[in-house]
Amino acid sequence: MGVLAIVGRPNVGKSTLFNRLVGMRQAIVDETAGVTRDRHYGKAEWCGKEFSVIDTGGYTSNSDDIFEEEIRKQVSLAIDEADVILFLCEVETGITDYDSEIAAILRRCKKPVILAVNKVDTGDKMYGAYEFNSLGLGEPFCIAAASGGNTGDLLDKICSLMPVDNAVEEEIELPRITIVGKPNVGKSSMTNALLGEERNIVTNIAGTTRDSIATHYNKFGYNFMLIDTAGLRKKTKVKEDLEFYSVMRAVRSIENSDVCILMIDAQAGVEAQDMAIYNLIQRNKKGVVIVVNKWDTIEKDNNTMKAFKEDILKRIAPFNDVPIIFTSVINKQRIFDVLKAAMDVYDNYSRKISTSKLNEAMLPEIENYPPPALKGKYIKIKYVTQLPSPSPSFAFFCNLPQYVRDPYKRFLENRLREHFNFHGVPVQIFLRQK
Repeated sequence: MGVLAIVGRPNVGKSTLFNRLVGMRQAIVDETAGVTRDRHYGKAEWCGKEFSVIDTGGYTSNSDDIFEEEIRKQVSLAIDEADVILFLCEVETGITDYDSEIAAILRRCKKPVILAVNKVDTGDKMYGAYEFNSLGLGEPFCIAAASGGNTGDLLDKICSLMPVDNAVEEEIELPRITIVGKPNVGKSSMTNALLGEERNIVTNIAGTTRDSIATHYNKFGYNFMLIDTAGLRKKTKVKEDLEFYSVMRAVRSIENSDVCILMIDAQAGVEAQDMAIYNLIQRNKKGVVIVVNKWDTIEKDNNTMKAFKEDILKRIAPFNDVPIIFTSVINKQRIFDVLKAAMDVYDNYSRKISTSKLNEAMLPEIENYPPPALKGKYIKIKYVTQLPSPSPSFAFFCNLPQYVRDPYKRFLENRLREHFNFHGVPVQIFLRQK
């Protein structure tokens, strides 16, 4: 499958075009220049031909923005990865110095380049587009990304330049592992360390990552989608619109994931916001691995780790059958333990147990410790089965389901965990009328 990279200076509409091509609102779009900072990946399909699209941060130089140097690196990486490059300009401002600078780079690159001029949404703006011929990249396509004007011809051209792909790729649903946490706990550093490349921009400023960025991880026998998200902070602390969108994206990423890696800052300890994110993961019935990062920055004695672990388990009770790993991402310490734990939790999350095995294990437990009688009524649980839901949930059939109280449900859950490994996964118990 071919790859298209969209490049250009900030605020010409690259993310708007990216969203139009992939057919969903995946990248954040805002009036502010420089919203997109990392590379975004999406899939586009036109006339039965599929290709990948990369949206990059705007390319600038000599600006005082700390992210610019990083964004330039990301753009050149995207150009290296792509088969076809789409250079996007904007009709209203005409050719700027940045445009000329990018054009000079693209003329030297050995890949097919398509020049498109955006925001041509009325006939009289067409005349302004002719000056872009002087960039030496051929006849420009006049488009309006926001309304989709003339994007069909552009897509025809893109498809004609894509390499012919004879191999039919099998679409497999890959496990989705999402890294979540407060701002600045090291989520992007963790992603980069696992991938072994500078995939996401990392700085000391909280809120560097704004979008949820998915990357395909396929190494060491593991195969899954790894998603880095923006830091989640209290609603009252979210000042700008952009950050509101970032937080919404991160919440949606949790909803769409299978396993969440919750990162906690060892220096700050477990804070209320970490608990709020943990409860969000639990409410969405997702698998969870807790990672305590920056462990190298802490004064330690023989008991520090044990005490820290006990504190976490106490705070996350009653669902505390969860792997906890202490890492230092900068020193690459125990980061592969995190990977292994996340994949183990995914196996537990997708485990299906046959009804016969369930009854074999659970009915003797129930017989030894039946539900306490209520109002002189005796409760008899006859049999158990697993429900066809994404996360593990079980139905216990009995004569009086309304009389079974929460403590007994917890007892049933603990026995299930004892017999079958559900480490790191919330288990739901339902009592049904037989």
